[in-house]
Amino acid sequence: MNLPIRNDQEWEQIASLLPPEKTGKPGRPSKNNRTMLNGMVWIARSGAPWRDLPERYGPWNSVYSGFHKWIDDGIPDNIFRVLSLEDELYELSLDATIVQAHQHSAGAKKGGLQTRTGTAGEEPVPKSMQQ
Repeated sequence: MNLPIRNDQEWEQIASLLPPEKTGKPGRPSKNNRTMLNGMVWIARSGAPWRDLPERYGPWNSVYSGFHKWIDDGIPDNIFRVLSLEDELYELSLDATIVQAHQHSAGAKKGGLQTRTGTAGEEPVPKSMQQ
C-alpha cells in the first residue's frame, strides 16, 4: 500500500497532535488516526469527490466527518506547521483549477470605472450636469 505518510518518523512527529483514538465514550470506536489522515491526504492530492475514497481508508463518510471535526479543531494547520519546521520548502505549488468565478463576474463594462488622479475625495459629476 502506498500511503501518504510514508515513514514512522513523520508519524511520530504528528501523532501527539491528533485526537485520542480511544475516548472511553460508549458507541463505536473511532477509526485509526493514521488511516484517517492518509485518507484525507489522498482526497486532497487526488481532488476526487469524497465518495470515491478507496476502501482501504475506511468508509468515506467516516473520513469526511473526521476531516471536518479536525478542521474545526485546527489540527491540519498544526500538522503542516510541525512537518514544515524541519523541511525547507523548495517548491510550493497552488492549484487553482477548482477556483470558480461567479456567473456574473464577467458582466462589467469594458474599461472599468474612470477616475482621475488626485481626485480621491471628490465625487464624480453626473452626466446630466456635465457641459
